[in-house]
Amino acid sequence: MYQGVDFLNEWDFFTGADPTHGSVNYQSKKNAMDKGLAFVQDDGTTFLAVDDKNTLPVGAKRDSIRITTKKKYNGGLFIADFFAMPHGCSVWPAYWSVGPDWPHSGEIDIIEGVHNQETNQYTLHTSSGCTLSFGSVRLADDTQVLGKECASSANSNAGCAFRDEDTRSYGKGFNLLAGGVFAHLWNNDGIKVWHFARGEIPDDVNQKQPNPSSWGEPVAFWSSTACNIDTHFHDHSLIIDTTLCGDFGTATYPSSGCPGTCAQAVSDPNNFKFAKWKLNYIAVYN
Repeated sequence: MYQGVDFLNEWDFFTGADPTHGSVNYQSKKNAMDKGLAFVQDDGTTFLAVDDKNTLPVGAKRDSIRITTKKKYNGGLFIADFFAMPHGCSVWPAYWSVGPDWPHSGEIDIIEGVHNQETNQYTLHTSSGCTLSFGSVRLADDTQVLGKECASSANSNAGCAFRDEDTRSYGKGFNLLAGGVFAHLWNNDGIKVWHFARGEIPDDVNQKQPNPSSWGEPVAFWSSTACNIDTHFHDHSLIIDTTLCGDFGTATYPSSGCPGTCAQAVSDPNNFKFAKWKLNYIAVYN
């Protein structure tokens, strides 16, 4: 289980250029801690933040954090408890996993959104040969299919996705209730995702004895009947990051309801008051 300083010591701080072309300078562990962008509170909550103090020239990049597990995974039950996630104009946070040689080893997006959107999106990205099917599995009532073709490339990167219609699943609505849990089960049957608001987390999860068969309908499910999970998903690292603008944020900015341009939003530190991850723990069960 990752908790407290584990997020600082057992995850690598990525410092390269943002692969999604965001307006960020990803910080090393030392710089992140020195600047107060990564730290652990006395109660064990881990903070990963975007700089919200410095006014920047329009077009400049803002300091942010992207961390990646040193360990690789080939399946399992992943339970992530967050007290808060980033949101705001230009802000594009994600909790996800990915394997080598994208997209041939797959990508699983568990938390993703942009600007001040109200609900979460769950997406798979793969090489050719995968489509979205949930077969006879009943999904939660507040789920909408966004796209069924999972194959992704630099020129076509939508993936196969579900949108969660529950406003407690993302951003401000998630944070107002002290967050909650996202759980996903990756096995030979496929990949299932559940979201539990803070007051609805099952007892077995809180007791660290999770039993997915007792949780009811998932909010997302990609069946192995339409996608060979073993061949399309392997050697994944978990990632938590916050980028700004980038491919997704820039394209959606004009329809976001945010003022000015995305680059102007990045320059204003007031937009990043809520651009903070507050992590309780991530547990992985095999």
